[in-house]
Amino acid sequence: MKHSPRRRKLGRVRLTEFQELVEGQFGPVRGASMLVDHALTAFGGRTAAQAIEDGVDPRDVWRALCADFDVPRDQW
Repeated sequence: MKHSPRRRKLGRVRLTEFQELVEGQFGPVRGASMLVDHALTAFGGRTAAQAIEDGVDPRDVWRALCADFDVPRDQW
């Protein structure tokens, strides 16, 4: 079941803002690819898109992406 981006929250930030964080950090093409292609170690090999669809908090998914790609902690 898919949820409207307006209803999903990243802490107090909307899911669309999560997507903006990904694009801002990794670029639109690489960011979009990472969400569906990169297996996150923190979530048992699920992709970011799978983890969010499974109900994982987007904030946690953002942190896992940052950890996997060595983004400086002050940008998490």
